[in-house]
Amino acid sequence: MAAAAAALIAAASLTSLSGSSRAGAASHAKASGTVIVLYAGSLLDLMQRQIGPAFHKATGYTVSGFSNGSSALATEIKGGTQVGDVFISASPKADESLQGVGNGDWVSTYEEFGTSTLVLGYNPSSKYAKDLLTKPWYNVVDLPNFLLGRTDPATDPKGVLAVNALDGVALSYGIPRLNALATSTSNIYPETALVGEIQAGQLDAGFFYAVEAAAAHLKTVPLVGTGLAAEYTAAILNKAPDRTAARAFVKFLLSTAGQKILKKNGVTSLVPPVLYAASTGTTTTTTAPTTTTT
Repeated sequence: MAAAAAALIAAASLTSLSGSSRAGAASHAKASGTVIVLYAGSLLDLMQRQIGPAFHKATGYTVSGFSNGSSALATEIKGGTQVGDVFISASPKADESLQGVGNGDWVSTYEEFGTSTLVLGYNPSSKYAKDLLTKPWYNVVDLPNFLLGRTDPATDPKGVLAVNALDGVALSYGIPRLNALATSTSNIYPETALVGEIQAGQLDAGFFYAVEAAAAHLKTVPLVGTGLAAEYTAAILNKAPDRTAARAFVKFLLSTAGQKILKKNGVTSLVPPVLYAASTGTTTTTTAPTTTTT
């Protein structure tokens, strides 16, 4: 009888431990599902190779993304040709174009979380590579046969900044030839293709944000005399198919873990991020949450 009682006690203990183990596992269970992120083309490599996988590891959610110029994405969102949960732009103006009833009321608030300097990325095998390292960039890009790439200002904020850089330096340093580069349409390429054009040697140089140049391991030189930069924002779209997944993604992006990835790849974080509300036009700061990856 004593032996039987001991066996019953042992069995009960094992059952209790097994139940505790299942409860512990359940408390650490990760989410499942997909968050659709529409993001600036300058973040293509970073999203696919680092942020997306890190977010999945931390939460269980999978990122399904589509990248394009920020202005083009905003147009596609308004037109209903792109459906997403989160919109990440390289310019607050793209978010503003989605605010208000007249614009479909897609965005009520957005958070600016970082900046990335505009630089000139170049192919180290270019015959002009040495010139770019030893001379001011604006004295090199207009040399005969120099192939300079930029994006379309009508669809991409970076294209606007590239034009501003060329026009600004043309005026400041008295180099009117740069105005022709700013107005030419022969040097315009899709944002998601420009890195490949440089790497393949089809172009000598092009305008990039530091974050995309770092992710693609491009050689760069600073755009002396400009001081231009991307202003990255994140917004949960009002008609998001999965707002829970959207909130989880933005929380991760603004967390210590997400900011660490951004900083490593050339994004200067705004800590805390700045929250912009469409209804009031006012701004506030938000405290970035901490997230532990597993």
